Amino acid sequence: MKNILCILLLCAVSTFAQTFSIEGHRGARGYLPENTIPSFIKALEQGADTIELDVVISQDNKIVVSHEPWFSHIISTKPDGTTISADKEKDFNIYKMKYSEVKKFDVGIIGNKDFPQQVKMKVYKPLLGDVFKAIKDYAKKNKLKPIRVNVEIKSNPTWDNVFTPTPEVFAKMIYQEILKHKMQNDVIVQSFDVRQLQELRKMPIKLPLALLVGNKDGIEKNLEKLGFNPDTYSPHFGLVDEATVIYCQKNNLKIVPWTVNEIADLEKMKKFKLDGIITDFPDRAVKVFGK
Repeated sequence: MKNILCILLLCAVSTFAQTFSIEGHRGARGYLPENTIPSFIKALEQGADTIELDVVISQDNKIVVSHEPWFSHIISTKPDGTTISADKEKDFNIYKMKYSEVKKFDVGIIGNKDFPQQVKMKVYKPLLGDVFKAIKDYAKKNKLKPIRVNVEIKSNPTWDNVFTPTPEVFAKMIYQEILKHKMQNDVIVQSFDVRQLQELRKMPIKLPLALLVGNKDGIEKNLEKLGFNPDTYSPHFGLVDEATVIYCQKNNLKIVPWTVNEIADLEKMKKFKLDGIITDFPDRAVKVFGK
């Protein structure tokens, strides 16, 4: 009987390890410049099984990995090495630049004041395709199973044709890029903008979709706005409660909160039956969740 119990326990632990996901938010932003290939590799080295990143579009229709569709004054310097002021950052609109211009801006040399542990380094914004290649190479070199990528489409209605393409164009570009790199089995596509998810749902090959939420409207109203149940409901961790978790379980939705960084908050999240966690510090999540 004792041996049987041990086997069952090991199976349960194994199942948890396979299903619970630790997603490196913009890589390992706590330690290396966000949304860069070195940061993504760092996240994997720390135990993340998924990297989370953001995408925007350049003037020449390249899919650029960037949290904003402009160069943030917090992390960016111009090609001549000078800084960007907060009131001028939106003038550096990636949607109006060719990618050859985008690569000339640095996004790591001045660091990030919100992450004092982050190592300063010279680095640029990569293309989504280059990230796909880099993680495939890393997995092959280290004999790992395929690494998942959580692709967040950055958009909202006020940005249409100003900072980003319209949803029907943007979503299709992401869809085609994923298929081009044969990543359809190893991606999640998420967005706060329900229009992007609605467009992706129309595509012939169904990709896993996640609804990002930062409001207090509640899960039922948010899903009603979306118009269908996505694969994953991804609220800010401060919005997670037992009722929301139970609703997800009853409706066959995964729940993966963002962005949980402090050990105390990670410990609070561990009390819920979650399917994953998004964090700037993958090593902390590994420590708390025991992956």
